[in-house]
Amino acid sequence: MARTRRLILSPPGDVWRLLADGHRYGEWVTGTRRVTHADSHWPDVGARLSVRVGVGPLTLDDTCVVRVCEPGRRLELEAKADPFGAARIAMRLLPWGGSTLLTLDWHPLRGPGTRMHGLPVDYLVGIRNGMMLTKLARIAVRERALRV
Repeated sequence: MARTRRLILSPPGDVWRLLADGHRYGEWVTGTRRVTHADSHWPDVGARLSVRVGVGPLTLDDTCVVRVCEPGRRLELEAKADPFGAARIAMRLLPWGGSTLLTLDWHPLRGPGTRMHGLPVDYLVGIRNGMMLTKLARIAVRERALRV
């Protein structure tokens, strides 16, 4: 399992608003080209988000399904990217003063990732997830500054 933490200098409500808007995932999820569909009831349990991901000319369609949702506190997704399998992504928001400590855990569920799971893969996933949380933090801080 790869675990990444980031202190975001915005309160949990601001961070949650970004997580709860499926159409905005393309702004902060590294590798996402665009969101192709977000269920209107996102992020309720069972809601789906479809995205096109890729690097350079290589692209594939990915689907995320909400498995756990505790508004303002916790969001768990199952991301499926055939033929690569699926992974569980768990995000937890913890109030930290006037800020938010966001923890993101990534764990492969099915496919080749389960066989390659371990230090090298977790290290690379950790780098990617760190980039994502940095982007998310920048957006949350920027939007908070615009509202104040």
